[in-house]
Amino acid sequence: MKLLLDENLSRRIVPFIQDSYPNSTQVALISLEQVSDKTIGEYAIFHDYVIATKDADFYEMNLVFGQSPKIIWLKMGNQSKSPIIKTLLDNCGAIERTLIRDNKDCIEIL
Repeated sequence: MKLLLDENLSRRIVPFIQDSYPNSTQVALISLEQVSDKTIGEYAIFHDYVIATKDADFYEMNLVFGQSPKIIWLKMGNQSKSPIIKTLLDNCGAIERTLIRDNKDCIEIL
């Protein structure tokens, strides 16, 4: 599973999660900064990414429009990159089970 980190997550996280989430990236690293969430969502679907974000935008978009990329919603408030990296790595199995095996659209992590 590869992640597309939203703008609200640092691009500096990417190298630290590559072993668990190969080929992951962040929106600024692929020139998608300051584009609409709809554009990011379409890109994620087309390129088979799971979006990791700290806000509700993609979840709400999924409720309104239906088809949406899979979402990891990190409900952690403002955190430095270290706790976010730890959370993504510690929850890798649960994320994969929920989004892939159980085919859910979103997993919320507190």
